[in-house]
Amino acid sequence: SSFTSLVVGVFAVYVAHTCWVMYGIVYTRPCPAAADGAAGGCVWPYLARRPKLQLSVYTTTRSSIGAESNIDLVLNVEDFDIESKFERTVNVSVPKKTRNNGTLYAFVFLHHAGILPWHDGKQVHIVSPLTTYMVPKPEEINLLTGESATQQIEAEKQTNALDEPVSHWRSRLTLNVMVEDFVFDGSSLPADVHRYMKMVQLGKTVHYLPILFIDQLSNRVKDLMVINRSTTELPLTVSYDKISLGKLRFWIHMQDAVYSLQQFGFSEKDADEVKGIFVDTNLYFLALTFFVAAFHLLFDFLAFKNDISFWKKKRSMIGMSTKAVLWRCFSTVVIFLFLLDEQTSLLVLIPAGVGALIELWKVKKALKMTIRWQGLRPKFQFGAYNDSEKKTEEYDAQAMKYLSYLLYPLCIGGAGYSLLNVKYKSWYSWLINSFVNGVYAFGFLFMLPQLFVNYKMKSVAHLPWKAFTYKAFNTFIDDIFAFIITMPTSHRLACFRDDVVFLVYLYQRWLYPVDKSRVNEYGESYEEKLKKKSS
Repeated sequence: SSFTSLVVGVFAVYVAHTCWVMYGIVYTRPCPAAADGAAGGCVWPYLARRPKLQLSVYTTTRSSIGAESNIDLVLNVEDFDIESKFERTVNVSVPKKTRNNGTLYAFVFLHHAGILPWHDGKQVHIVSPLTTYMVPKPEEINLLTGESATQQIEAEKQTNALDEPVSHWRSRLTLNVMVEDFVFDGSSLPADVHRYMKMVQLGKTVHYLPILFIDQLSNRVKDLMVINRSTTELPLTVSYDKISLGKLRFWIHMQDAVYSLQQFGFSEKDADEVKGIFVDTNLYFLALTFFVAAFHLLFDFLAFKNDISFWKKKRSMIGMSTKAVLWRCFSTVVIFLFLLDEQTSLLVLIPAGVGALIELWKVKKALKMTIRWQGLRPKFQFGAYNDSEKKTEEYDAQAMKYLSYLLYPLCIGGAGYSLLNVKYKSWYSWLINSFVNGVYAFGFLFMLPQLFVNYKMKSVAHLPWKAFTYKAFNTFIDDIFAFIITMPTSHRLACFRDDVVFLVYLYQRWLYPVDKSRVNEYGESYEEKLKKKSS
């Protein structure tokens, strides 16, 4: 349709524009005069002089320092080699102010060896908080025995409300230095890098001092530690690696994007989901992920459009498994409640909620349900099925009868096992987890009634094949993500199980050729359309 063509066109423009923007980020035009050896208008790298440098990391409760008073030296690398990668873990003393929900800052100095940072006019430094505020994760217990994971709960934790943010320790500090001997054009310095640059005049030429950068994307929620009032020391892992100019600019833009999300109300946990996309994935895989995700979004939209159009026009449930529709609705709602209970990122929660509402609307259409309000009390009315629809319901009930002999014992057994061996926050959490485990592990079995109905009716003409096709593309894209992105094993297996069911659908489409006298998904047949046109 013209609307679909418009959507595909907008998608192509969006991908082309994104590629152009990304190229502008990772590529920086060098100073044209540098090629001729001229100094005019160019900003030269101070690192090209190969100075002997020293790296020092201090901690303090103040956000700015003017001298060496009230600061602690936690790491000192005297013969610092900017080309050599390292990782060191040090113990940091936690001041009383920080233990009482205060903030502790890390001051990272890169200065000339043998000179104190505040006595070195050519030093560069950067500041980063080592603490953040976040609501602690609720404690999980064994629902039958009451045994907790930690056995002992501190008295101060008992007095704190679960929704009260407390100070957490950032156990990682990741440092980078831009090591390229790149000559910038002074008239067109990139704004993203410019704020990290410090200039000095050496003779007739302007030099920029080493660009020191703290990788905030590496600060993950999984590395945070709750700071208790009894804590006097905490470990800090300081890691260093060199970075190229292109990656530095890209990382600055990504950090700014995460910061913007937090300003719009995203919590630390929500922002952490975005950080994981960049930190846990190789840059080449990240580029592949962008293109794959863009096509995934396109197919998602087209599948959504065709699915809504299919159900909006649908007048008959002939050949459609009502039980399969009900199961999809139940499983989608359960997954949404599970994500809500796990305090999942809004990036995942909102689409899941929209999908659950759509599935509820499909159930209303499948059951021919109408809602009439009598004051404040709703009254539900269900439409009648014709003979062909009743025949479909018989096949559907027969398939569910056979399926229940296998499905119910597996679900009940899995729920009982998790109750005995796994710790949960509450009985509600156990119930939702049991349901969602059943959905992931055995959910594909509820796709089988539709296959059984197709087999009995010897037809697949009643299925929404356009929406199926787009969903199939997304299923194969999910297979790629299953290898690239870290995800639960149950979700990874769920991606591959859908492939098997769809292949069976394709086999049935080949096995049962199109019968033009049979009604389609809209309650119409090809021959009826010809009669209407001739009349």
